[in-house]
Amino acid sequence: MNVNKERIMQRIDDFARFNDNDDGGISRFSYGNADAKARAWLMQICEELQLQVTVDPVGNIRAHYEGRDASLTPVFIGSHIDSVRNGGKYDGVVGVVGAIEVLSVMRENNCLPRRSVELIIFAEEEGSNFGTTMVGSKALIGKLSVTDLEHLHTENGKKCTEVLEEAGFELGKMGDYILKPGDIDAMIELHIEQGIVLEREKKHLGVVQAIAGMATIEVTVCGTSNHAGSTPMHLRNDPMSAAAILIENIEDTAVNHILESTVATVGSIACKPNMPNVIPGEVSFTIDIRDIDQDAIQKTIRRITDCAEKISLEREVTIQFRTIGSSLPIRLSPRIMDIVKRAVSSCSDSWMEMNSGAVHDAAMMASVTDVGMIFVPSVRGKSHNPEEYTSSSDIVLGCQALLLAVTELCA
Repeated sequence: MNVNKERIMQRIDDFARFNDNDDGGISRFSYGNADAKARAWLMQICEELQLQVTVDPVGNIRAHYEGRDASLTPVFIGSHIDSVRNGGKYDGVVGVVGAIEVLSVMRENNCLPRRSVELIIFAEEEGSNFGTTMVGSKALIGKLSVTDLEHLHTENGKKCTEVLEEAGFELGKMGDYILKPGDIDAMIELHIEQGIVLEREKKHLGVVQAIAGMATIEVTVCGTSNHAGSTPMHLRNDPMSAAAILIENIEDTAVNHILESTVATVGSIACKPNMPNVIPGEVSFTIDIRDIDQDAIQKTIRRITDCAEKISLEREVTIQFRTIGSSLPIRLSPRIMDIVKRAVSSCSDSWMEMNSGAVHDAAMMASVTDVGMIFVPSVRGKSHNPEEYTSSSDIVLGCQALLLAVTELCA
């Protein structure tokens, strides 16, 4: 059995039509208008493939392709369809389209596997609504309770629970959908690399060994707001200056004091009252820390908080830290990795084992099942922006490798 290149690329293009943005990038947030239209279109495809569809109370979609032996737990394949603001059209979508293609090929070839296969589309993977990633997969494995969701909110202050209820979801039933160890046999996620390793190594496919853990921290620096012209420099308690020094220390920590694999990013910043002629009273920003070594993440946090304590004393400001999201590094399943290696080597001699610096829903699923991942190259390592691109030939190779891995797992 072989995947259909034209159908794959057409479906990727079709997804790009569902977009709340008109300036060249893709903005498709979970629970928004474009997301609702994309989900409706997906449901039509699932109906055409005669799949049994369920949607849980946080919006995760599961579409079941029945196998011969109902006593066997299923294999999950899929990814996410939400995006960052002004992102690209391949992130997440390649994995969803690849999974749909696997089921399309199986259906048109009258392939009835022994073990069932389920397409899964995770909601709110990117964290674009609430500032924390993988909300759908975390809720699915019981890592986020309804109480936890109450504490997540949009940048406008709307609670996650309000957003879900307005979208028509009944959070009270989430307990009926939580997955436990033993409920599924395995999961394989196809994804673009979102980095430059495969391209630099001139490889067409990657077999993921480990996925980085992450900590997302909100930092709030409070000082004294005052007139920008009449307040002498030596009498200021300026939180912006203090924040700037701390941000410089964050970069220095990741570059020079932890591991080569450690990364730390300040991705958003805001100040109050945000006026050109007023010394701010408060500055807040986020830190995204990632590594495949959990100890390195903790060391990074400790060094940054030590730096903050010194800056706080020197600058006479207060600095508070709040963790708004986290995930542990994981090593992927040797069993699934072996199957994936056989699959990719059947498709191409050009592949390598590698780690993922980006987090994925597969990382969450590893707490309840064996997980594997297949990467395809990102041209120039670009992702989370409109320049994101993966060649059709590499996408087709990834889809074919996914098909081979799934058929072996489900045989």
